[in-house]
Amino acid sequence: MTLTPTLATIIFVLACVAGMQYRSVWKNEGPTWQLWVFGTIAAAGLLTLGFIPMGS
Repeated sequence: MTLTPTLATIIFVLACVAGMQYRSVWKNEGPTWQLWVFGTIAAAGLLTLGFIPMGS
């Protein structure tokens, strides 16, 4: 199982957007459930990029 460069880029962008949303909710002391949702999405995306190799 490998990631294509396009899929890896999409996952990276989604992880970055989720991370920014996480930070925004955290700074504004928003609902805890949103922290869990955005944090889980960001963590899953970055872990996927870290542990699944990228093919050509």
